[in-house]
Amino acid sequence: MKTIHVAAASVNQIPLDWEGNLSRILKVIEEARGLGVSMLCLPELALTGYGCEDAFMMPNTVERAEQMLGAVKAASEGMVIAVGLPWRHHHTMFNVAAVLANGELLGLVGKQHLAGDGLHYEPRWFSEWPRNEVVVTTCLGQEVLLGDLMFEVGGIRFGFEICEDAWSADRPGSALSAYGLDFVLNPSASHFAFGKQRLRERFVNEGARAYGCAYIYANLLGNESGRVVFDGGPMISNAGDLVSYGDRFSFKDHTLITANVDVEVNRTKQVATASRRVEVSDHVGLVQSYWELPADHKAPSPHVDRPEWSKEEEFAHAIGLALFDYMRKSYSRGFVVSLSGGADSSAVSCLVKIALDLALSELGENGVRERLQYMQLSESSADWMKALLVCVYQASKHSGDATEQSAEELAKYLGAEYQIWEIADLVEGYTSMVSKGLGRELTWETDDVPLQNIQARVRAPGIWMLANVRSALLLATSNRSEAAVGYATMDGDTCGGLSPVAGIDKAFLREWLVWLETVGSERIQQVPALNYVNNLQPTAELRPADHGQTDEGDLMPYPVLDAIERAAIRDKRAPQDVLTLMGDRFDQYEHEQLKQWVIKFFRLWSRNQWKRERYAPSFHVDDENLDPKTWCRFPILSGGFQKELSELQ
Repeated sequence: MKTIHVAAASVNQIPLDWEGNLSRILKVIEEARGLGVSMLCLPELALTGYGCEDAFMMPNTVERAEQMLGAVKAASEGMVIAVGLPWRHHHTMFNVAAVLANGELLGLVGKQHLAGDGLHYEPRWFSEWPRNEVVVTTCLGQEVLLGDLMFEVGGIRFGFEICEDAWSADRPGSALSAYGLDFVLNPSASHFAFGKQRLRERFVNEGARAYGCAYIYANLLGNESGRVVFDGGPMISNAGDLVSYGDRFSFKDHTLITANVDVEVNRTKQVATASRRVEVSDHVGLVQSYWELPADHKAPSPHVDRPEWSKEEEFAHAIGLALFDYMRKSYSRGFVVSLSGGADSSAVSCLVKIALDLALSELGENGVRERLQYMQLSESSADWMKALLVCVYQASKHSGDATEQSAEELAKYLGAEYQIWEIADLVEGYTSMVSKGLGRELTWETDDVPLQNIQARVRAPGIWMLANVRSALLLATSNRSEAAVGYATMDGDTCGGLSPVAGIDKAFLREWLVWLETVGSERIQQVPALNYVNNLQPTAELRPADHGQTDEGDLMPYPVLDAIERAAIRDKRAPQDVLTLMGDRFDQYEHEQLKQWVIKFFRLWSRNQWKRERYAPSFHVDDENLDPKTWCRFPILSGGFQKELSELQ
């Protein structure tokens, strides 16, 4: 029996935070050394941060990363460490993993498949490393190999799949396994999306099974650069069985998992596999070190079952962590929300409370105070919600008692500071001023949209001012369903520096609020005060009460809207195909009604791209995002599907 103690880490980094990033990595190494770890895998681009964007093109970025690598090299005594960084060769940038062993730099492995879809733009900054290509480069003052490498340290063989490499049909590990692998290391920067962890677990286990070895998967953690949330969740699989997994959505600076792997057992299984493809000569990029990797005779780690997360839990944990990280990394002194009493602003307010509760449960009061030391929090955490969240109900003459009660009850339950502002005089002042300029009275019969919009826009200056006075972050409250059709007042309910729920559809948001009121989870407490919100029909309350305004009355039922959006935007279907699909799915509605809703969607989608371009940054939570910066590009000016809509049958 030859058992190797291996580890995978998740680290919460910040792009271009040289001292902070290095400090967090060195703390991971220190903890791993204390646990007797022989091999440690750190995440992709962990030295620089994954979200450096065009700063990857700056020579300074690579130079700083190389300096940091020197510090990691010095800290690698007694173990093998893999860590990701950008590297230039022949005036070309590559995404690489550096391998350090017992104080020596052994080589740099190039990423072979770049993520270039969805929110990923890796081909903008990096070039793919070609299979079987190996060159010499100079790093840390020495010549080392760069490219498609395989390593042998004291007889232990290991290779790499760097993030997207493992998602490709042509996985590098498949070719490497023919030379006899003991370990595959996967340094990743894999963003959160609903249900994605199960997919990761599949390729980790399948890689370990197919290659007949152990698979070590590391991932980044937290809201690293603004929009993207990394959920961590490192994993170690042995021969197809998960033997260790780490926390997801941790508020700690890093998480570390370990496992004991008996390499002799795996080698015997490889020998016994008759269908295994074998290469009898050494790999073209084999790097050998005769330093003996520490081993012991401990029992190998057994299979473990990873707990399942519901979609509601994933959403709460992802946005909670994202809000907390965004606040502390931007040095904002809490949040301000214009709380209408409706679903969107109520969800945003609850998510701030969830962020604080989760941080306290994991870090404790001292840990939260340390991360928010710039805020000088009070002694008792019971008062912290008032410091972190201010909710303001801005009442117009069309606001109802039900929404005011809903807002007040929720704010009190959450422990937030609560204020009520009257905006009727401000609305009247602007309306009167414009009426005089036009030389006529503005009426609901002739000026419906302008009269609605001024009520939303007049709320913006005061709430912005409050956020400025408090040096806090103003949170916008629009959701993805509204973004799809532009059902939001620009510089009104869209105003804010961050839009936490702009990536989630209204139908799910309403379901999530009911879950939060009545179910919750072990770590997320129920919010009974949401009973008021959940019993209200969503309405903008921008028309007089006798108009009976509702969101779905203005638009269409949210489930229909969301289904049209997915078919049209996610699946790129033409209007006629969308109408056919809606007819099959929503047979309770007349064909003509569905036709009118499809027409309305495509027209509103096309004319409101300019609004989506101006939305505050939102968090990416699923692979159906409408954010033009990260996921869904569409022209601001277009033909608007006029020909297609005229041909609908």
